[in-house]
Amino acid sequence: MYFSSMKRITLFLSLSSILATFSFAQQKSAEDFQKETNEFYSNAESSPLLKEDLIHFKGLPFYKIDSQYIVTATIERIEKIQPFKMVTTTDRRPEYVVYAIATFELDGKNLQLNIYKNYFPDIEDDEIYLFLPFTDETSGNDTYGGGRFIDLKITEGNKMVIDFNQAYNPYCAYNHGYSCPIPPKENHLKVRIEAGVKYVAKD
Repeated sequence: MYFSSMKRITLFLSLSSILATFSFAQQKSAEDFQKETNEFYSNAESSPLLKEDLIHFKGLPFYKIDSQYIVTATIERIEKIQPFKMVTTTDRRPEYVVYAIATFELDGKNLQLNIYKNYFPDIEDDEIYLFLPFTDETSGNDTYGGGRFIDLKITEGNKMVIDFNQAYNPYCAYNHGYSCPIPPKENHLKVRIEAGVKYVAKD
């Protein structure tokens, strides 16, 4: 499954120029996610790390895996597609649509996030991963200030599992040569998401 996902990443990157995300199937466990993410970053052929950082790479810092950050969201699919250009860290403006609105409960609060999909009209939905960018109350402190991403797969029904233990940083966190989407302001969570990848800024 991992190598199949990587092939899809190649297609994804070629169609949207330099996109700073890599896709992992949401079904895998958080343990597998951490292991495969570290393998990806330690591989000189795939790693977004700068060469000088790759030499000293020992693994990404993660929060301890916590099942409370695995939520089952109710999703409301958006029927009327309205493509828009998402702001990035560069002048690049990739086209996305809001695929669905996800509502869920976490830490005793009712929360909501938009789930996005790249706007590729000529590609079947099952070839496209969904994109969930977000910021939270850890952003800019324990985690990257530019937010974190979760990759999801299109599913049937009105329920979707979101595992925040599989939240990862955009490549721009490690290498400014990439162009990274900036999470829209409506995708800020007013809670601390102490799950997924942390971030330690370089001195």
